[in-house]
Amino acid sequence: MSSAPTGMPRVRRSRRAPAPGRPARPLALVAWSSGKDAAYALQAVRRSGVVEVVGLLTTVTRAFGRVSTHGVRETLLAAQADSIGLPLQRVEIPYPCPNETYEQAMAEALAVAAARGVTQVVFGDLFLTDIRAYREAQLERVGFTGVFPLWGRDTTALAGEMVASGLEATLACIDPLRLDRSFAGRLFDRALLAALPADVDPCGENGEFHTFVSNSPLFSRPLHISRGAVVERDGFVFADLLPQAIG
Repeated sequence: MSSAPTGMPRVRRSRRAPAPGRPARPLALVAWSSGKDAAYALQAVRRSGVVEVVGLLTTVTRAFGRVSTHGVRETLLAAQADSIGLPLQRVEIPYPCPNETYEQAMAEALAVAAARGVTQVVFGDLFLTDIRAYREAQLERVGFTGVFPLWGRDTTALAGEMVASGLEATLACIDPLRLDRSFAGRLFDRALLAALPADVDPCGENGEFHTFVSNSPLFSRPLHISRGAVVERDGFVFADLLPQAIG
C-alpha cells in the first residue's frame, strides 16, 4: 500500500451526486505500485462501479526517491497519476524498513484518507492468500475494507487480456533466481509471455517480476520512457526506466 500528498494532477475529476434514490458509492484509494496489476484493478473497479476511486496510494522509499519494490523513479510515478487524473498520496518509508515502521506509516496515511471519507483500498492481488490476509488484517485495524477485483483470475488468461486491452508495461524489476537478467527492461507483451519459463507465473504474482505501466485505457496520454542502466541490488535486478522527452 502507500505519505504526504504530492504530484497533484492537472486534470481533476469532480464527483457526481448520486442519482435520486441511489446510495453514494464507497470512496476508495488504489494501492498503486506503478505496475500492470494495480492499473488493471483500477480499470476493473471503474468498469464495475463498486467504488468511487478518489486517489492513488503509493509507498516510496525515501533514501532512493523511488517506488518501493519496483524501483521506479518518482518523476514517472507522478506522470502516471497526472495522465490518469487522480491525486497521488505518497507513503514515505526508510531503507531498510522494519515491518512495524511500514505499518505505522500506512496507518497514518489511511487516517488522512479516512478524514476525507475514504473507507476502502483497491488491490491488484491475484492469488496469494497470505498476502491478502495480511492486508485485510491491517486494514481492519484502521476501519478500512479491501477490494480485490482481480482475485482468483486465471493468470495466463489475465496476462493475455491485459496485453490485448492496450495496456503497455515494462519489466522494471526481476528476481534473477527465477528469470534471466536479460528480462529486465523488456516489454510486457505477447513475445515476453511466450518466452517466460514454464515455472514463472505469467503475471509475476510470485515475485518473479514487477512492471511499470506507461500506457493503458486509463491514461489521457502515453508516457514515453527509455531503459537506462540495469543494476543488481538486494538480490534483485532493476532496469532504471527514464522519462523520455518528445518533440
